[in-house]
Amino acid sequence: MIRTILKDSFKELITNRYLTVLSGAVLLLAVALVIYISVVVRPSELQLVTHYSAYGVTHLYRNQWFYLLSFAAFGVIVAIIHVALAIKLYITKGHPLALLFAWMGLGVIIFAWAIASSIINIWSPI
Repeated sequence: MIRTILKDSFKELITNRYLTVLSGAVLLLAVALVIYISVVVRPSELQLVTHYSAYGVTHLYRNQWFYLLSFAAFGVIVAIIHVALAIKLYITKGHPLALLFAWMGLGVIIFAWAIASSIINIWSPI
């Protein structure tokens, strides 16, 4: 049952070339983000400042280096969910809404890349 649903969804995606290319771009950008993070992040004993809060006791919160790997996982999860939901929206609601959602996925991954690279550059400047 799930196999037929996936086949039918993939056939619907192939019929729309613009959405197919956009979905491929989202997935390709997520893979590029994973490659970038895996190349740039190096194991270290240094802790990095990950976020600031005016409400906490210390105001600056630190984490280990493997916290940066969560940005790669976030990019993959966002890409898969945005592509799947764009296909579902294309089947149920139509072309414009699916394209909007796919473009939003592309924007979220680019934003995550910018945030990840800024934190990485603070942690280990190039």
